[in-house]
Amino acid sequence: MAQDYKTREERRKQQTQAKNKKKGKAKPAGMFKRVFLLLIALGITGMVLGGATFAYFAATAPKLSEGMLKDPVSSKIYDKNKKLIKEIGKENREYIPYDEIPPSVVDATIATEDARFFEHHGVDLRRLGSAVVANITNGFGSQGASTITQQLVKRSFLTPEKTIKRKVQELWISLQIERKYTKEQIFEMYVNKIYYGEGAYGISTAAKTYFNKPLKDLTLPEVATLVGLPQSPSNYSPFDNPDQAEKRRNVVLTLMERHGYISNAELTKAKASPVKTLVVKEEQREKNTEPYNAFIDHVINEVEDMGDYNVYTDGLEIYTTMDPKAQEHVYEMMSSDQFNFPDEKFQAGITLLDTKTGEIRALGGGRNIKGERNYNYATQIQRQPGSTIKPIVDYGPAIEYLNWSTYEQVVDEPYKYSNGTPINNYNDQFRGQMTIREALGRSLNIPALKAFQAVGLDKAREFANGLGMPFKKDEFFESASIGGISPGISPLQLAGAYSAFGNNGIYNKPHAITKIVVNNTEIKTAPEPKVAMKESTAFMVTDMLKSVVKSPYGTGSYANVPDLPVAGKTGTTNYSEEEIQSGIPESAVPDAWFAGYTTNYTAAIWTGYGSKKDYIPAENEYQKIAQKMFRDLMGYVSQDKETPDFKQPKSVVQVKVEQGSNPPKLASDYTPESNISYEYFVRGHQPTEVSKEYEKPKGPGNLQASYDPDSNQISLTWDYDGEEKKPEFEVKVALNDGADSVLTVTKENGLKMENPQAGGTYKFTVSAISGDSRSDSASTTVQIPKTEEDPAVPGEENKDNTQEDPNQNQDQENGQNQEDTGEEDAQQGDDQQGEGGENGVPQNGEDDANTEDPSQPSQPEQPGTPPDDGTTPPSDQNGGGNGTGQQENQRSSNPSSQRAEQ
Repeated sequence: MAQDYKTREERRKQQTQAKNKKKGKAKPAGMFKRVFLLLIALGITGMVLGGATFAYFAATAPKLSEGMLKDPVSSKIYDKNKKLIKEIGKENREYIPYDEIPPSVVDATIATEDARFFEHHGVDLRRLGSAVVANITNGFGSQGASTITQQLVKRSFLTPEKTIKRKVQELWISLQIERKYTKEQIFEMYVNKIYYGEGAYGISTAAKTYFNKPLKDLTLPEVATLVGLPQSPSNYSPFDNPDQAEKRRNVVLTLMERHGYISNAELTKAKASPVKTLVVKEEQREKNTEPYNAFIDHVINEVEDMGDYNVYTDGLEIYTTMDPKAQEHVYEMMSSDQFNFPDEKFQAGITLLDTKTGEIRALGGGRNIKGERNYNYATQIQRQPGSTIKPIVDYGPAIEYLNWSTYEQVVDEPYKYSNGTPINNYNDQFRGQMTIREALGRSLNIPALKAFQAVGLDKAREFANGLGMPFKKDEFFESASIGGISPGISPLQLAGAYSAFGNNGIYNKPHAITKIVVNNTEIKTAPEPKVAMKESTAFMVTDMLKSVVKSPYGTGSYANVPDLPVAGKTGTTNYSEEEIQSGIPESAVPDAWFAGYTTNYTAAIWTGYGSKKDYIPAENEYQKIAQKMFRDLMGYVSQDKETPDFKQPKSVVQVKVEQGSNPPKLASDYTPESNISYEYFVRGHQPTEVSKEYEKPKGPGNLQASYDPDSNQISLTWDYDGEEKKPEFEVKVALNDGADSVLTVTKENGLKMENPQAGGTYKFTVSAISGDSRSDSASTTVQIPKTEEDPAVPGEENKDNTQEDPNQNQDQENGQNQEDTGEEDAQQGDDQQGEGGENGVPQNGEDDANTEDPSQPSQPEQPGTPPDDGTTPPSDQNGGGNGTGQQENQRSSNPSSQRAEQ
């Protein structure tokens, strides 16, 4: 006892000492306790609140209704004016009771959708736990755990949005259904409600739609094909996507084998049946000629791509972007013979967008296509785009990233890809140095590749991706510069990219739906606009694409709409050498495109055949049909709507460039208009140096004229001290204030004119000429003395000829002294400059050249002698510059008949 007591005593002391040593740690221990209690309290509170929330959500859930479980609610589709286009969802349904459903359908559905269906009570806790973990790890909604019962509830009562409220209500109603109905009844309602694509509700209707058989007659691979459809009826459509449908069917068969419903041998045999050989042939399907079908088909596809919405069963109100008039016109275009289609198999796909919003106004899904849910050539084809890709991967990126101008010089010459493979233009010709505007307008391949290489693969792909082109890095090569892209693009994608050029660089993903209303809840679906490029890039590419359509060398002249500011690009693809050697003509093409836009509308049109084995011949302009269809469509939709031109942004400047200058130089004041290009540059990157190619030459100096009475001739001389190559000199002459005319053009610094008219006053004007440039002119005059025998000079008043003129000798003396007073003559010439036209060029009264005044005395003709340099004097009809005095005063007396000499 003593020992026990001592032990207890010692133990107490030790505990006391330990407490004293750990006083500093007592506080954390207490804190931990308080935190623990707080967490428990929060947990309890959370449970209470969670329970309350669950109770609230459950209380507000829709009431259970057998009619809602069995009957779908039709959806309504409206056009852009909010007018009803079509109501779908009530027709094409055949209800089948459970006891008529083949066991293979039950087995396949259970294995694929809900393996524990006959074991749980509406909610599979095992699958729910797995889904919760996945949703915590990857985000809410990343993995579902819906049972067949829950799917029935979701499609009958609730919206497809992924929220906690909807999930709670789904669980609550599922539990109620399991209490009220048997498993067989629930399964029956499920397989009769589900949408299987092609407008077919319920699996019995789907059997006839896809296989033209009663459900009881379907084979195992056919059953598996149908059971795989509800997950995504469009993507797994046996009609449109047989390869994807087959992969999905094989998943269903594998699940059936895994859960013991079929043997491995049955699995192998069923997988061996190609889906495309099982489904009903196209010509056996139900036909329909409604003009809206192509658009409605795309609307349904958009709805399906949004998630869990079902246009056939969910009672949706779908507000679309369709312009009914434009859609009807497109349908007529595809159905008529106005474009001279080669044959009935020839196909076309058309997409018409609103340039500013990306809203789809009309779709041409194909020619000679009837009925609903058909293959859509406007939205589903994937074809190489040819040269329509050049603005997207070549010139657009070069302007965006390298600040190229529309004048940027490129050389069209023999060239190769980086791997050494030669590249050729469509006509196997080379045009040398040119602007990228001309290169794009002529659709030349070599300049396009050079632009692509200057930008680089990564930047070119980045630019294209921003325009809705999902090009992958490992599938994007230099051949993309001229449209060598695999698998290709659709008219819908091409129209979306081009619309951004017409919308100041803002890209809107093409879309057919603006909003959906379900259970009085409005859900906006239009995508957000994105900046794809600078305004400068969009405007400059647009202006170059105008040249494709409007310029004489442009390849898109057939698409031009008169008086409409339109931009666009042609595109054709080629066959390989092997295909040509197999018998396809060298001039034939598999695809012909045109894409273009105004500020209001954008359209992309593809023409060709469903099979590349059929080709578009060059005869009868079949390869121009896409351009003609564009012109027709754009003209139609633009006729009642003002179409403003594309607005130049402040980030762009227009510059007068001297053609051929590289680097670019500004045109000078003397550059001929025929040698000037008006091109656009990114502001801050425009040229500043002025070209000297056509500078104005210096004019002649020290111009003098003198008369020698002994030889009876005028001597005209001048100096020239210009630094450049000596020019030619143009000499003009005018008599007695009359109109001047060209006397000669010479390289000499002077000339002589013999036998001038006595008493006449000659005015000489000389200018230097270099190419198309002309210098300022210099002028001088010389007075020829009169003789006693000379009659009166025209223009003088009538005098008595018998009266001696006291000034006559003085006049003769003055005339004889002209050579001594050359300096005075030169001054006199300077004083007379500018009396006629600008820069000293006299006025020309050629309209009155033959007018005679009977009040004036007639003058005898005194033709001058041609100058010694061999030049030809002017004709009598051009002013008498050769010394003729025929009514020269009369010629200048009528100022209303004068015009400036050019």
